[in-house]
Amino acid sequence: MRFVGDIKSDALLDDSNFTTCLEDGPVMQYFNTGEGFRYKGERPALVNAIKELYKPTGDLLKQTGYIRIRFIINCNGNAGRFRVLTSDENFKATNFDTSVTDQMVDIVSKLDGWQIMIKNESTLDYYMYIIVKLENGIIKEILP
Repeated sequence: MRFVGDIKSDALLDDSNFTTCLEDGPVMQYFNTGEGFRYKGERPALVNAIKELYKPTGDLLKQTGYIRIRFIINCNGNAGRFRVLTSDENFKATNFDTSVTDQMVDIVSKLDGWQIMIKNESTLDYYMYIIVKLENGIIKEILP
């Protein structure tokens, strides 16, 4: 690992077809590159896509708190290595039902508007995250 928080490949969690383009090279934080948010249609398109795909049913309606999904966008604009952290509305670690977190990861993995990042004429791999705030299973906010 290079830095705290790096997402190493894990054969038990990750799609074996997803690779970073620089192998063990640096993965940038999207907000440290000066490039800004990198999704086709910007944040409104991202929010709309997530809300369209999300289906709050059954046990989902009992869930309140935050789901953070952190992942890598490689130099081809593909997303992978999804990692989930969850907390209650007071930001204390909690567990959501896996039907909720699995649905959110599935939705984020299907988003196809990620744009490549170029710096000094080279394409970069970069980290991205999405935080979904749920109240009784209903999406109240999506960050960033």
